[in-house]
Amino acid sequence: MSLMTTPPGHDVILFDGHCRLCSGGARKLERLLGSRGTELRSFRDDGVLSAFPGIAYERCEKAMQLVQADGRVVEGAEAIVRALGRRVWGRLLYVYYVPGLRQLVDALYRVVARYRFRIAGRQCPDGACAVHFK
Repeated sequence: MSLMTTPPGHDVILFDGHCRLCSGGARKLERLLGSRGTELRSFRDDGVLSAFPGIAYERCEKAMQLVQADGRVVEGAEAIVRALGRRVWGRLLYVYYVPGLRQLVDALYRVVARYRFRIAGRQCPDGACAVHFK
C-alpha cells in the first residue's frame, strides 16, 4: 500500500537541508524542473512536516520524499524518476522500472543516503548534525 498525505495541489519534494549532497541535488532538480510547479522544501525546516501528516521524520531521514499533487508519496530514487519524468526528456528515466535495474538503483540510493554526511559533509546551522554520526 502506498503512503498518502494531505494533497498539496502541486508536487512537493522534501529533502534534507542539512546535507550538502541533498541540498545540491535539490538545487539541480529545481533547475531541471524549471517552472513546472514543483516546490522543494527541507523537511528540517519548522512546520514543514506538520503540513504532511503521515510522513514521519524517520522516513525523511532515509530518503527524499515526493508528495504528489494528489497526496500520494513516493520516495528515494523513484521520487527523482517521477519528478523528472514529467519532462519530455525525463521520460527516459522510466528505464528505472526495468526489473533488476530498479532494485540496483534503489540499493545504491540507500547506501548513498545512509552515508550522505560522510560523503559530502554537513551544514547544520545549530550544530545538530552531531546526531548523524552515532
